[in-house]
Amino acid sequence: MVKAISYTLAAIALCIGLFIFSEIYIKTQFNEFESALDTLYSKIEDRTATREDGTAVRTLWNDKKSKLQVLLPHNDISYVDYWISEACGLLYNGEYELALGKIEVLKEITKNLPDAYGISLENIF
Repeated sequence: MVKAISYTLAAIALCIGLFIFSEIYIKTQFNEFESALDTLYSKIEDRTATREDGTAVRTLWNDKKSKLQVLLPHNDISYVDYWISEACGLLYNGEYELALGKIEVLKEITKNLPDAYGISLENIF
């Protein structure tokens, strides 16, 4: 009886630890990506952004998404892929005003997406 209770408590503690780790990890990854988006946004505003800047942000995202696919649904990841592809395409064509809108959407996604998978009452119920 004591063994069963201790195993159950150990499993619960392990699950809670895993949930906390994944929340911290997801937020850290998205904070780094949001930082890169902020830099790209500033460059687009100044009209100094180049195709390489967009490619650098896309490369950063590809590195992060390869790790995040374990923790997040593929639909959410492909949603970010879609918006970053749109922004990079517009940046490549020199359409800075439209690219700003796409980057703004990406910034909002990177701000809200980690919260959707965090430990909170609204996500549990």
